[in-house]
Amino acid sequence: MVVRPGIGDALRRCAECGGYAYGGAPECEACRDLVDGIVEEEWGAFVRRWGGEGEERELAGMVAGEPDRYDWRVVDGAYDRLVCAECGRRLGRGPVGCVECERAHGFRYAAVETDRPGAPPGNEHAVRVNVSVVRRPHMTSATELLVRRKLLPLLLVGFLPSTEEAQRLSAAVKRAAPEERERVIDRAVEDAAVRFRAGKQ
Repeated sequence: MVVRPGIGDALRRCAECGGYAYGGAPECEACRDLVDGIVEEEWGAFVRRWGGEGEERELAGMVAGEPDRYDWRVVDGAYDRLVCAECGRRLGRGPVGCVECERAHGFRYAAVETDRPGAPPGNEHAVRVNVSVVRRPHMTSATELLVRRKLLPLLLVGFLPSTEEAQRLSAAVKRAAPEERERVIDRAVEDAAVRFRAGKQ
C-alpha cells in the first residue's frame, strides 16, 4: 500500500519520470498512482473501520450525502466509487459542462481538512487542492496544472508557500514562454526545497 510522505520527510525521485515523486502526475503513471494512493489509503482505512469491505458503494453513498462529516480523502474516495447520472463517469470527474459533476465537486470542499502535526496551518488545504487539480486535469489550464503538480511533492512533506511567494511564482510562470515554464517552476521548486530543508535543520 502507498504511504503518504510524512512532515519533514526528504523528497524522493520517481524512477519512472525522474522528477520528484508525485509531481509527474497525471502523465507519469507511477506518480499518478502515488497521487491516487493518497486518497485510496485513507478510503481503505475508512472501509476497514466500518467493516464494509463488501459494501463500498453503500458506504460511498453515505459519505457523499454528508461530505462535511468526513475527511477529504474519504470523500474523494467515495466519489471515485459513484457514477455520475449525467455523464456516466466517476462522480465529480466528468467533462467540462457536466452539471452533476460540478455540483459534486463543489460539495467535495465541505469535507474535513485536518493539518498534520508539525505542518503549517493551511498545508492540508493546499495538499487537497493540488491533489484535486492533478486528479481532474481536464478542468484547469495547462499552466495551473504544471504549477500544482510540481509543488505537490513539497506540500506533502510540509512546505507551504506564503501568499506572496505563490503569487510571485504564478506570475513568473505566466510571464515565461510556454517552452520555458517547466524550467521556471522546476528552479522555483528546487529553491523552495533548499529553503525548506534549511529551516528544518
